[in-house]
Amino acid sequence: MLKLAFPRSAARVPFHAGSPLTFAQSSVITSSLPHRLAPTTFYASRRGYASDASEEKDVIIIGGGPGGYVAAIKAAQLGLKTACIEKRGSLGGTCLNVGCIPSKAMLNNSHIYHQTIHDTKNRGIEVGDVKLNLTTMMKAKDTSVKALTSGVEYLFKKNGVEYVKGSASFKNEHELDVKLLDGGDRTIKGKNIIIATGSEATPFPGLEFDEKRIVSGTGALELKEVPKKMIVIGGGIIGLEMVCPFA
Repeated sequence: MLKLAFPRSAARVPFHAGSPLTFAQSSVITSSLPHRLAPTTFYASRRGYASDASEEKDVIIIGGGPGGYVAAIKAAQLGLKTACIEKRGSLGGTCLNVGCIPSKAMLNNSHIYHQTIHDTKNRGIEVGDVKLNLTTMMKAKDTSVKALTSGVEYLFKKNGVEYVKGSASFKNEHELDVKLLDGGDRTIKGKNIIIATGSEATPFPGLEFDEKRIVSGTGALELKEVPKKMIVIGGGIIGLEMVCPFA
């Protein structure tokens, strides 16, 4: 992964997209960058949409989660020809798609429901028959997720990152075979490859996920009804954020 020095200040140097980028130049160019991914000004960034898909990339990132998409955007801002491969079909990884964001949307909406039933009367607010529509609550969660994942895709287009939807495997140290989600195969060649594939839930032996009765955190976000009883194995972030909305 790219790791550059960031001096406090330095004079700017001429730089043209497509020209060789030396370490000395890159440290100067990045010295004035803010920590945000979408700076208001950037002296040597490459803007616009992705270039010819058949050309060799300077950097290919496998995985479009918080590690992968941040690396892709930063590489493109530094003037590198960049592609990011993601098999989910939407960017943002676990966090945006099936983790932090959807679980917090569920937490917030379930809290409103709980407060309406148990707390508003004490505050002088009398509410009639309150019902939970889980289907609509899930749609609201999906709307929040879609807005954020689309935002990451917009940043890819703005910074010239080629977004490839598919599953990648190594052909050799500089080439990847990609099974595209839309069908077909494609070979992508790159000088550097970053692996940012994240992790997946691991079932217990004999308790494989069917995502109906035995569910992972991902399956819990797609339940069709509130279960009468639920046992959560694991007290980490995902476990806690899954149990609270249904409680």
